[in-house]
Amino acid sequence: MPTYLSPGVYVEEVPSGSQSLSAGATAVAAFVGFTAKAPDDDPTDPEGLKPRLVTNWSQFENLYGGFSPGCMLPLSVYGYFNNGGSLAYIVRVPNAEPSGEPAQRALPASDRALGQPIEVTSVEPDANISLVIDPGPETDDEDAEPSFNLTVVEAGEPVESYEGLTLGKGDTNAETVVNAASERIKVAVKLDADVDLAGMMSILKPGSYPLEKAPPTPVPVSGKSFAGSENARSGINGLVIADDVTMVMVPDLITAATKDDGSVDLNMWKSVQTALITHCELQANRMAVLDAPPGMSVQQIKEWRSDIAMYDSAFAAMYYPWIKVDNPIGSNGDTEILVPPSGHMAGVWARTDDTRGVWKAPANEIIRGALDIERPITMTEQGMLNPIGVNCIRPFGTRGIRVWGARTLSSDTDWRYINVRRLFNMVETAIMEGTQYAVFEPNDVGTWEGIKRTVNSFLRGLWRDGALFGATPDQAFFVKCDAETNPPDSIEEGKLVVEVGIAPVRPAEFVIFRISQLKETAA
Repeated sequence: MPTYLSPGVYVEEVPSGSQSLSAGATAVAAFVGFTAKAPDDDPTDPEGLKPRLVTNWSQFENLYGGFSPGCMLPLSVYGYFNNGGSLAYIVRVPNAEPSGEPAQRALPASDRALGQPIEVTSVEPDANISLVIDPGPETDDEDAEPSFNLTVVEAGEPVESYEGLTLGKGDTNAETVVNAASERIKVAVKLDADVDLAGMMSILKPGSYPLEKAPPTPVPVSGKSFAGSENARSGINGLVIADDVTMVMVPDLITAATKDDGSVDLNMWKSVQTALITHCELQANRMAVLDAPPGMSVQQIKEWRSDIAMYDSAFAAMYYPWIKVDNPIGSNGDTEILVPPSGHMAGVWARTDDTRGVWKAPANEIIRGALDIERPITMTEQGMLNPIGVNCIRPFGTRGIRVWGARTLSSDTDWRYINVRRLFNMVETAIMEGTQYAVFEPNDVGTWEGIKRTVNSFLRGLWRDGALFGATPDQAFFVKCDAETNPPDSIEEGKLVVEVGIAPVRPAEFVIFRISQLKETAA
C-alpha cells in the first residue's frame, strides 16, 4: 500500500481482477524429412537439424533448396501452402553425407570458341567457395595480353584476391600466381598454347561462379533418425522447442522405408508413426497426421490398421489413399507422381480453421493440386475403413477430389472427431497461457472470481462463434472456481483448482432424410 504523508489528492490504478484470453494460431504445421540441402542460416547448426519456421514456399526454397529427387518433404510442403497453410516448421533429417571430393568449376571464356580455358579445384573437400571474375586493368598496348582479377569468396566473405592475372606464359600466369599463394584453390590453365591472346579485350567472362560440389553420398536412415533427440533438437522430438506447432507430418517415411526390392518395410513404418503419436500425446497440444502405406487395397489397409498398426490415439488421424500431383522434376514423360496425402491434408486443416474455425470438421473440402488418387474408393469400401478411423480421399466427379472423413484413431467416442480434439487443444492452450498472471497471486476469493470472469468471457465468445453446442451459454459451458474446488487442504498445498466443462459441436457425419409416402384421405 502507498504511504500518504502530505495532504492532497491521489490517484491509484486498481487492477480489474480479470484478463482477456485469445486463441493463438491453430494451424501450425511441422514437417520432418529430407530436403535438397541443409540451411546455412545458423553457424551453430551446420547440418541444419533444428526446426526452422517458414511462412511461404519461397522461404522454403531459399533455406532448403526446393524440389529434389528422392525427397517427399518439399512436395508435401508445397501442397500444404497450396491448400491454405501459412506457417510451417521444417525439421531436416540427414539422408546423405558429403562426398569428400574437392569442389570444381571450369570458367568460361568471353569468346565461346575458346571454351572453358581455366579449371579451378578447391583444396579442401566439399568447400563452399565461389569465384568472382572482373576485367583486369586497362592498357594502351594493343599487343598486350588481356588480364583479369580473381576474388575467392568463402561463406559469403572475400578471403583471397588476385589482380592482373593472365593465361599466357610469364610472371602473371594465373596458374603460377594462384597455386603459389592460395590456401583454398588450385588453378589449371587448359588453353591451347598456339592461341593468340594479344589484342583481346578480355579472356574470361566476368561474373560469379560457385565451385560445384560432387553429389553427396546417400546414407541409410533408420527410424531412430526420424525420432531424433530432444537434447539435440533434431527429428520429431526436436519439435519440443516449437510450442506453437499443432500438426506434425513425416512425408519421407516412404523414402526411408522402401526396400531395395521396392517393397515397404512396415515394421519401420509402424515404428516411426508410433514415435510421432507418442510425441503428440506427450505434448498434448498437437496432432499427428499419418499417411497409410501406399500400394495397398482397401482390404489390406483394413487388415494392416486392425491387426498390425493397432494405433489408438485421439492425437492422430490417418488418410488413405495417396494422391497424384504434378511432378515438378519429372522427366521422360513422368509428369505425375504419387505423394503421401498428409501435407495436403494439413493445408486443408489450415484452410478450414481460417474460413470456418478450428471447431469445423476438416472434411468435405477440395484438395487443391490433386490430379487423381492412387485408387478409387466406393461408399461400401469406405464403410469398412471409416469405423476404424481411416479417413478416405475420394473423387466426386464435377465436385472434385475431396477428403471424406474426419475421424481420429481413438476408440474413445468422446474423441472420435478431429475437430473436437483440436478444439480442446486450442481451449486448453489458450487458458493455460492466458491465466499465467494468477501464479503466486493470493489463493482467495478475489483471485478465484477473476479467473472465472476471464475464462467465462473467453468461452462465451467461442459459443457466440458457433464452436460450442447449446442454445444458451449455460448449456454450452461452465466454469467453477470456489471453496468447493479449493478446500483448505488444497490451498495449503499451493493449488488453485478450476473446473471447466465445454460442449463441443460434433460434425453431422451421417445426414439422414426419412421420407414417407403421404396417402390421400377422405375429408
